Amino acid sequence: MKKSYLLTVCMTALVLLLAACGGKKDKEVDLSIGILQYVEHGSLDAAREGFIEELEKNGYVEGKNLKIDYQNAQADTANLKSMSERLVSDKNDVNLAIATPAAVALANEDSETPMVITAVTDAVDAKLVKDNDKPGGNVTGTIDLVPIEDQIKLLLSIKPDAKTVGLIYNTSETNSEIQAKLAEKELKAAGITVKTVTVTSSNDVQQALTSVLKEVDALYIPTDNIMAASMATVGQLAKEYQVPVIPGSTDMAKDGGLATYGIDYKKLGQQTARMALRITEDGENPSEMSIEKSEILELVVNEEMAKALGIDPASIKIDE
Repeated sequence: MKKSYLLTVCMTALVLLLAACGGKKDKEVDLSIGILQYVEHGSLDAAREGFIEELEKNGYVEGKNLKIDYQNAQADTANLKSMSERLVSDKNDVNLAIATPAAVALANEDSETPMVITAVTDAVDAKLVKDNDKPGGNVTGTIDLVPIEDQIKLLLSIKPDAKTVGLIYNTSETNSEIQAKLAEKELKAAGITVKTVTVTSSNDVQQALTSVLKEVDALYIPTDNIMAASMATVGQLAKEYQVPVIPGSTDMAKDGGLATYGIDYKKLGQQTARMALRITEDGENPSEMSIEKSEILELVVNEEMAKALGIDPASIKIDE
């Protein structure tokens, strides 16, 4: 009797254990994620935080059933290479590359591990994928090409009497150059004179900003990583010279710009995580997963900056 009871208990426990271990969304098995981030600033940090939050929402918690190897290159090319090599050797289930330089560096080192990208402006131009609809390799993810036409319209609605508008960006980032050219085209089509200055590192930002802000009625900054990391300086000088600044990302607007209509990078990170889970849980192939744009755009107004420039925050709107 006792033996029969014990056998029944053991068999029941075994069945329950097998049931718990089965299924596509088995949370008892660790998920290993490598993250390579180009530099630390509001937008890229938000994308990473959103990515991790979405994983947690789906049952993956760091320290329990989720392992994350996070590497931040601090805008150093040598770091990008060595950190990419490290992530390759880790043999993660999927790697996340945040920003174009990080994505390019990791893709150069690893053509096998599934990789999702985010905060990349143009995946085709960066040679990360062959085609946005059919990437064709181990890379897919989200891009952050912002609605530049709408952002320039916003700038001109805030400063309708503007005759000269400045552009500032980092020449070493292809994504910045693409956006700057699009912005210049929109401004010139509106009959605006464009004054462009460029930087090569954060050390150049203050001098370049000072020179351009003296000569312009407004300033546009694309989603440039060097400039995004320097938005506190941008904000100080914008107040000093009383020049409204429209940046490419919502985080840049919060950190020192006046306003923008753009991407919420935390939500973009969440969207990217959902793509990663389609790979790890559903078995989808990155080569067949279309590159996605942001699902959500929003108007963000820095009320403190608006007041410092003598602008009513409520007057800043997007034309429907």
